[in-house]
Amino acid sequence: MGDVGAAPVAAPVLADRVLVDFAGEGEGVDEMSWGMWEIWQAMVRQRSALPIGGRAPLEPGTTMADVVAELRYLMCRFHSMRTRLVFDAAGRPTQQLFARGRIALDVYDAEPDADPDAVAAAVEQQYREREFDFAGSWPVRMGTVRQHGRPTHLVTVMHHLVTDGMGGAVMLREVRARESAPVNGMQQLDQARWQGSPAGQRQNARALRHWEGVLRAVPGRQLPGPTDPRSPRHWGAVFRSPALTASLPAILARTGADMPAVLLGLYATALHRATGINPVVVRPVVNNRFRPGLSEVVCMLAQAGVSVLDVAGATAEEAIGLARRSSMSAYKHAYFNPEHLVELIERVSRERGEDVTIGTYLNDRSTYRPSPDAPRPAAQDLRALRAETGFTWIAREDIQTERFFVHVDDAPDGLFFEIRADTHYISPAATESFARAMEAAAIEAASAAPAQGGPGAAGSPVAAAAAVVGAVGAVNVALDAAVGGDAGGPGGVPAEGVRADAAR
Repeated sequence: MGDVGAAPVAAPVLADRVLVDFAGEGEGVDEMSWGMWEIWQAMVRQRSALPIGGRAPLEPGTTMADVVAELRYLMCRFHSMRTRLVFDAAGRPTQQLFARGRIALDVYDAEPDADPDAVAAAVEQQYREREFDFAGSWPVRMGTVRQHGRPTHLVTVMHHLVTDGMGGAVMLREVRARESAPVNGMQQLDQARWQGSPAGQRQNARALRHWEGVLRAVPGRQLPGPTDPRSPRHWGAVFRSPALTASLPAILARTGADMPAVLLGLYATALHRATGINPVVVRPVVNNRFRPGLSEVVCMLAQAGVSVLDVAGATAEEAIGLARRSSMSAYKHAYFNPEHLVELIERVSRERGEDVTIGTYLNDRSTYRPSPDAPRPAAQDLRALRAETGFTWIAREDIQTERFFVHVDDAPDGLFFEIRADTHYISPAATESFARAMEAAAIEAASAAPAQGGPGAAGSPVAAAAAVVGAVGAVNVALDAAVGGDAGGPGGVPAEGVRADAAR
């Protein structure tokens, strides 16, 4: 969303442009990988390049030659930085990796009495707002701010086809270390080739069988609808809850779940309690880096899986248990051809006579993990912390977003939530109620007495409804267990505890 509350600044004036030649391994043209297709569809829906990156001060003594060397290193090392799109007559893209090329480093001068960080902020804003030419330009924009003739800040902005969050972390680590060993893992062109192979097509077919079972079983109405539609239509909020963060050590200890499962369970509980919707159908964004050959690749790998959680009558702790069990299936089936999923959703929607698009997302990008020895406040102390909760609307715009999207990020004191809501599907009031219900569910899960039975207990309403959904995919699960992952490719199954996040 950019810098919240930032005052408009004058557009910076380009002082110089340094041309940087580069050459790296690999070249070729092929289909886009599934991860590229996933983010490309989101970019098209939202009419945005979904730019990533930012600005940072440079170490004292950094020279222009150092900055040029960093840009050259990025372009030489990372395949996704040398990849452009090629569009056919119908506008369908494929990827093209170049072995060599030339890119410009922009140079901006800050006046002697100016704040160079403000100039860098203006450059970043300009880079984010200017449209990308996906076919004719490189996917990165880099500029440096000089003051008194010395570089003070670096600004780097890329469109989202370059990488997801975990790939970005790999990139930063290797740039800092100036890693010189050959790049590790299956690059985008290799991924596309494997995905088109018989093994890749089997993985895709398994995932889509699972998806079809879900799409035929879930209610068409997954959000309340236009109860309070607004104009501008799309709203954004930030939510900070010290009480929720302080609840996490006890929740993790009580449930044995990992953080992604805890957040998924709290999300489902909160959406049900705020809207009455049940079951809650969520698309958790899965990093897919547990798959063979993909852990260290700088590219887009993250895809959104699907999880169906029947939480009517469930406690928050029971919902987390449900989420923990559901997560494995969501991870396993979050590697598929997004074009084929769109076709499947359209077909099932026609056959059912209602739109079955699943527009509720959870993207856990956080790295926060409470220490096992962290304090576990008493219930009354957690409730008292709610006085410090902050919920603030920061955006009202007509730029299209998904129907309901919750991002989880790191904050100095724990977690920070960014919520995007289409008010034609969920009202502003229900969105705020969701955030506060998520906090309340966390306090409940941290402080409740140990559950007897649980959502899987025989005869419970949660177990009964979950059994209906589970039966739909039972045959597919059995087939998947028999076939397993395809050796030599990234179609394997994750072990419990793998993170779903770092997605977009």
